[in-house]
Amino acid sequence: MTAAPTVRFLGAAGTVTGSKHLVTAGGRRVLLDCGLFQGMKELRLRNWNDPRFDPEAVDAVVLSHAHLDHSGYLPVLVRRGFHRPIYCTPATADLLAIVLRDAAYLQEEQAEHANMFGYSKHRPALPLFTREDADAALRLVEARRYGEPFGVADGITALFRIAGHILGSATVQVAFDGAHPSTLLYTGDLGRWDRPILHDPELVAHADYVLMESTYGGRFHVREADDELAEAVSAAAERGHAILIPAFAIGRTQEILWRLRQLEDEGRIPTLPVYVDSPMAIDVTELYRRHTEEHDLDTQRIAETGTDPLRPHQFQLARAREESVALNDLRGPLIIISASGMATGGRILHHMKLRLPDHRTTVLLVGFQAAGTRGRQLQDGAEEVRIHGQQISVRAAVRVLHGLSAHADQNELLRWLKGFQNTPKGTYLVHGEPEGAAQLANVITEQLGWTVRAAEDGAGADLRA
Repeated sequence: MTAAPTVRFLGAAGTVTGSKHLVTAGGRRVLLDCGLFQGMKELRLRNWNDPRFDPEAVDAVVLSHAHLDHSGYLPVLVRRGFHRPIYCTPATADLLAIVLRDAAYLQEEQAEHANMFGYSKHRPALPLFTREDADAALRLVEARRYGEPFGVADGITALFRIAGHILGSATVQVAFDGAHPSTLLYTGDLGRWDRPILHDPELVAHADYVLMESTYGGRFHVREADDELAEAVSAAAERGHAILIPAFAIGRTQEILWRLRQLEDEGRIPTLPVYVDSPMAIDVTELYRRHTEEHDLDTQRIAETGTDPLRPHQFQLARAREESVALNDLRGPLIIISASGMATGGRILHHMKLRLPDHRTTVLLVGFQAAGTRGRQLQDGAEEVRIHGQQISVRAAVRVLHGLSAHADQNELLRWLKGFQNTPKGTYLVHGEPEGAAQLANVITEQLGWTVRAAEDGAGADLRA
């Protein structure tokens, strides 16, 4: 008798990073997402462990989107023997070419920096993966359009729908044929309604099982994002010094640019020099411009007037390292947007190292800050943070702007779930911290009457017809 399909939770279960969900059906194995663990040291160390499955036995990887916590383990997977297709949307394929190479470069640079200054316990310090590993993974990528079913492995098909989280982000419907036909709907990361640039999340009418993200499962976006950002920028400008915005190169940087331009045009904030200090963010912003099929009506209408909605009035780029270093000499009110969004790496660390001790500096945290990251430490009021092996005093003002999250909050997650015309046989919550997942499970059960549970790390579930 043929066994029913199963899914095993190998990452982003009980935490918000490291998304990996291994689906098995009819002897075939498909990995939904292949992300890096980020945040606390004990999570990051898991990236170095042997995977809890055989990469050579995986028949395909299907990606929901290009954020590193969903895609960043791909170079390691390939180095460990995976050699079959990696499926994603066309925009995600373009983003991966930027994201994986940039991540590999940073891995190599951080290892070199650690060896140069001797602050790693490892001799020598090595990168988790190299640019050669990233290129090997990129050669396996195959793009598939939204709304068009495609074969993934024998007896398994998949379908992408718009998730509205970042460029190219998708929900993934997996259909199983054979003796136990059923469907699994994996949300990846769901976006929000009525947000700049991208389309709203697409509703789904039916699935037998749901794998649901729960990053903001216990939270609510209570303030209008434009009001919140305008107030923060205006107050920071009055302090007369730098405004540092740690922002993910994909999604958050582009939304910040869009909103700054609109607020400037409306006269709600002063026109300040805005620097994007991230080669990856610069390249990604160009992709956002190029993939017009992903744009919502508001963005299309602005572009039709000849205005670039992603370009504030005093907009400058810092691509080369020398251009980044030159920002150190600038004084007066200015905005520096740089990766990474949780201050776990990237050029933002150099700006923080220089400017955090200055009480005139303002740090705007514009996204979710996972436990164990420098961003979370700043959010929680740390008086010192460790950067490049040094303890750096924090005298800067730190503001947290919750309204700019690209993740659906509890109400928006429920709004998406209410699009179902059937009651799924099982719903599993992933990509969330335990408290948020528990709160979302309770509210789904109370309001919808569904059977819901938080996924347990390493556990599995039957997907019976």
